[in-house]
Parts: sequence; structure tokens; C-alpha cells
Amino acid sequence: MSFVKRFILLILLLGCLYIVKAEIIDNISLTDDVIKDIRNSTYLSSRERAIMNALSNNDLKDIAVNRVFLNTHNNLFNYRIKTKGITDQEKSGRCWLFAGLNLLRPKVIKKYNLSDFEFSQSYLFFWDKIEKSNFFLESIIETVDKDLLDREMEHLLKRPISDGGWWSYVVNLINKYGLVPKSVMPETYNSTHTWWMNGVISARLREYATILRKMSKEGVTPQELREKKLTFLKTIYKMLVLNLGEPPTSFVWRYEDNEGNVSKPVNYTLEEFLEDVVGLNLRDYVALMNHPGKEYNRLYQFDMARNIYEEIDPRFINLGIKEMKEFTIKSILDNEPVWFACDIIQHRESEKGILSTEIIDYKSVYGIDIKLSKEQRLLYRESEANHAMVFLGVDIQNDKPVKWLVEDSHGRERGHEGHWTMYDDWFDGYVYGVIIHKKYLPEEIIDILKQKPVHLPPWEPIVAIIRNTR
Repeated sequence: MSFVKRFILLILLLGCLYIVKAEIIDNISLTDDVIKDIRNSTYLSSRERAIMNALSNNDLKDIAVNRVFLNTHNNLFNYRIKTKGITDQEKSGRCWLFAGLNLLRPKVIKKYNLSDFEFSQSYLFFWDKIEKSNFFLESIIETVDKDLLDREMEHLLKRPISDGGWWSYVVNLINKYGLVPKSVMPETYNSTHTWWMNGVISARLREYATILRKMSKEGVTPQELREKKLTFLKTIYKMLVLNLGEPPTSFVWRYEDNEGNVSKPVNYTLEEFLEDVVGLNLRDYVALMNHPGKEYNRLYQFDMARNIYEEIDPRFINLGIKEMKEFTIKSILDNEPVWFACDIIQHRESEKGILSTEIIDYKSVYGIDIKLSKEQRLLYRESEANHAMVFLGVDIQNDKPVKWLVEDSHGRERGHEGHWTMYDDWFDGYVYGVIIHKKYLPEEIIDILKQKPVHLPPWEPIVAIIRNTR
């Protein structure tokens, strides 16, 4: 066969192969041929068969825990804020509230030389539910003309009174309703197991939404709608009283200190207790976020994300992670706990309380290395800020943070006696926000608060903590 004939034959053969390959690639369905091709691409070595046997009979995280990393782990911190006791939010999404009160708790323990102390989480939780109910109903009145399939309406109707929250919720509630000790309004079953209570109240609020929208279509004025709203809120208040108890307007507080000395009983109003026992201006704390997908050194605002209607929506200054760490360290070294928001689902070993990107070795199990940046994880919904806790310590070696001591609010059973050891790599990847007192911030950072905020929609992925906390 001549060279020309062989060349023509080769061209025809390549063309046929291209057509076959194009047919496979262009086929959008998983046909028998495609499935066969996928099957034939998989071959399990003896090592991989051993992994399959292990995985099919065990928890993935038990198999993937990095033993080498675990052997080097310790819970030592050369800077640590002293506090006592561990709080427990149990089966509720009140982490933001527990973390906020845990920031204040050490000050009271130290001030009165107590063995332990907790503010009433149930008290503020009660008023948070009332305020969220009012916000929901007021928002329904404002949007009576919007299509129910509008994205804003979908956001409103999906979770009328979720447990979720943010630091500004804590500030708003305390400034409006004050604080009481836990002994004055203790937890109930439904404050610690909120699923069914939330479901019933949410169903009632959605029913009220249908009534308000129907009244509006019939020509009822906004003033009359708000009068109707008030009757609805009275019902919600009663439902909450039945589940949580009625919040006090004044109370008597006594305590026993570490030496066994019992204090005299003191009658307090809510405002007096806040001023006398806490004595802090909570609006002096500034929210800093690390959102790599947004411009740094700018002020941002989460729209439709507040708990109290008359307050402004949560705002934050977007900063680089290095600056965020710098101000967090300043706070801890000055004995000031730091409230923060993170993605608690990622790269953790719960039994020993370890947060590190190296603690779970998926690569050795699957032979893959998932490489997504922090920005990509947020944008593609791989990560979100879904939990709030408190920094209580830091381990600094050679002038750099190696690991961070974290106080959780899930009792002593989770983590190392209720605490996590967060390694610095995890801080980089999965810490999204911190609350820092303005005295630790330079003037140029504080000046950012004067900017006109850039508005973000409530479905922005980084604000998941407001919608769905753990």
C-alpha cells in the first residue's frame, strides 16, 4: 500500500474515532455505554479494597483521623483567660446568645469571686422570639403587594422565628430588656429543645401572614393591619409563656462566693442589674468579618437580618485575616474574651476537641485533594458561618499564634471538656467573624464605621449563622 493510501486511511480512521468520541461527549444522558465506560474506569487495588472494607463498616471520620497529627497534639496555651463552668445550649440553635453571654460571664465570676455563674439564656431567648415575631409580621405588612414567589418573600416565610442570630442580636436584646441571672429564669424543656415550639409558632405566624395579606387586598389600612398585628403578638406572647415561663420585671439576687460567704439579698430592676453587675456599653464592640470575596476595609450590612424591627441591620467591617488575628490576640492578652463566628462542620475531631485542616486525612482514604479557596468555599456553598463560640486563649510561639483556646456551649461532652483547640490553619480557613472592643482597634479601622455600608442580601452565604445556627 502506497504512502498516500496509508495516509488517507489513517485520516479516515481518526475521523471515525473523533465521531465516536464526540457522540459520547455530546451525549447528556447516562446511557449504557457511558455507564460501562465509567465502570471500566474503576479498578480497586488490594489497598483500596481494604479501605472499602474499612469504610463500609465504620464511620468515615474514625477511619480518616490523622494519627500522626493526633500524636503531636496538646492542649497547652501560654495565654489563657480564667473562667469557670461550661454552658450547654442543648438541642437549640442559640449559640450566638450563649457565646454573647459567655463573653460577659467571666467578668461577673471575677467581680464577685464566684465558683460559677450564668446569665439566663432563656430570658433573652423569650424576648428574641417576641421581637422576631414582630419583625416577621411587620415585614409581611410592608410586602403585602409582593408575589409570594419573590425571593425576599421566600426568605421571610421560610424561617419566621429561627433560633439563629448574630452578635448585634445580643446587644439589641440586652440594651432593651436587660439581664437576669439564670436562677431567676432557668431553662425549660422547650428552651433547650426548640424544634417543636418553633414549628408551632412559625405555623401560627404564617397563618397570620395569610390573614394580613387578605385584609390588605380587601382595602384595610396599614394602621388597621398593625392593630391586628398587636392582637396576634398577644397570642404569640402567651404561647411563649406556656413554653418558657413568664419573664420577670424585677427580682431578688443572692449568691455564695468561693469562701462560702452568702451575700445579702438585693432587689433589682432589670436596668439596675445590668448597670450594677455588668456595667458595660455593648455598643463599644465592633464586628469584623473576613469575607475574601468582598473588598477589604469596607463597611457592609446584612439586609433584613435584624431581630428587633426598629434597630439597624447587622453591620461589619471586612478585613484581612491577618488583621483579624492581630486584634483578637490583643483582646485575649488583655483578658478580654472574643465572640466569633465560624464553620464548625469542617475538619474537626470532636472527641478530643481539635479543629485543624490536617486532623482529617481524606486524601489517604480517597486519593483526592480538594482544593477550594476560602472565597470559593463561600460562593459555592461548601462553607458557611454556622456557629458562634468564644476565644479564651492563644498559644504564641516565635511571635506567631500556633493554636487558639475556644469555649463552646454544648456542655462537657463535646470537645475536650467543653473546649476546642483550634489550630491557626483552621482560623485562616473557617473563622469568618470576630467581635472586638473598639479600644483594641486603631483609629483608621474605627473610621470605617462612618462609611455608607454596602448592602448584602439576607441569603448571602456568609450570614448562615443568622438563618441556621448549631
